Amino acid sequence: MVHAIEAYTSRILKNPLSDNLAKQALRLIGSKLVHVCRNGQDAEARQDILLGATLAGQAFANAPVGAVHALAYPIGGIFHVPHGLSNSLVLPHVLRFNASAAAPLYAELAEVLIPGIQGDEASKTEAFINFMEQIAIDTGIERQLREVGIKESDLRRMAQEAMKQTRLLGNNPRDVTEDDAFAIYSAAF
Repeated sequence: MVHAIEAYTSRILKNPLSDNLAKQALRLIGSKLVHVCRNGQDAEARQDILLGATLAGQAFANAPVGAVHALAYPIGGIFHVPHGLSNSLVLPHVLRFNASAAAPLYAELAEVLIPGIQGDEASKTEAFINFMEQIAIDTGIERQLREVGIKESDLRRMAQEAMKQTRLLGNNPRDVTEDDAFAIYSAAF
């Protein structure tokens, strides 16, 4: 899902093809992920997840990922946390950080994931972020950096390492400083 979200909000190379791929990926994954985690024997739902993941991969191949991935790299690289979990640990915090620049796009993604959603851009953006947080709750994955063995004393080093991911940070809808990265990690701690 992060691949699709970041492709859709990519500052560089955002395009209609990747937008459509990202929306379809989110529609497929968002409607089935929790169900598949609870019932892994549902082959049709698993097929939808696999197709969604493929579409998301095609989306970010055309419109690169941003700060979620940049901040996830030190989590995986230093602490050996799996890629998807590394991304999910910082996702809601990066979404909130980016909201001032990406709210129109987040509101559009809310309409994909939450059929019939009403409200203004700000309320749709908040609903989108809450939806993503609820997936983590419903699937039972870790939601805080401390739950994967990261210490508060590690956060500054992680922020410094994240800033080295310039090829990713340039795609983010909002510029990220080292202090911003530290604040995001602190929120995720």
